[in-house]
Amino acid sequence: MIIGEIRRYLRDNNSIRVSRSLRDTAYKAMQVKERLVAEHDREPTVEQIAKEMDLPKEDVVLALEAIVEPVSLYEPAYSDGGDTIFVMDQVGDKTGDQDWLDEISLKEAIENLGEREKKILSLRFFVGKTQMEVANEIGISQAQVSRLEKSALNRIKKQI
Repeated sequence: MIIGEIRRYLRDNNSIRVSRSLRDTAYKAMQVKERLVAEHDREPTVEQIAKEMDLPKEDVVLALEAIVEPVSLYEPAYSDGGDTIFVMDQVGDKTGDQDWLDEISLKEAIENLGEREKKILSLRFFVGKTQMEVANEIGISQAQVSRLEKSALNRIKKQI
């Protein structure tokens, strides 16, 4: 009876209320992780833990994050003796409403491009290929890639 009362007290007076099923999932995931580390002598991935538990990896991540103790924003993250950096300094949001609006405008402008232009911009700026590499992949000349890229960027600028 005493052990039950202690468990109830700890459960009810925790800083954040986490459901029992979520907590059970997290503890099972930690046990599976420990077993996999012992078997393979390396840290398992979340996918491996989820596969072992026959659960989606999102559920495993959610459960493990749910049992982590919360940290105060004013908790020191680093101190070199003089200047202290707090958790709040590490997680501060530097973006404003204008950044969100700019991102939405950019996405809409890109959606209005043709498929070939989208592919060229994707290969150039997201994959990091040169104009020659893009030209060889698409089957056009480097000069055409340059013209199409410039035209697409100008159209995006006008729409934004």
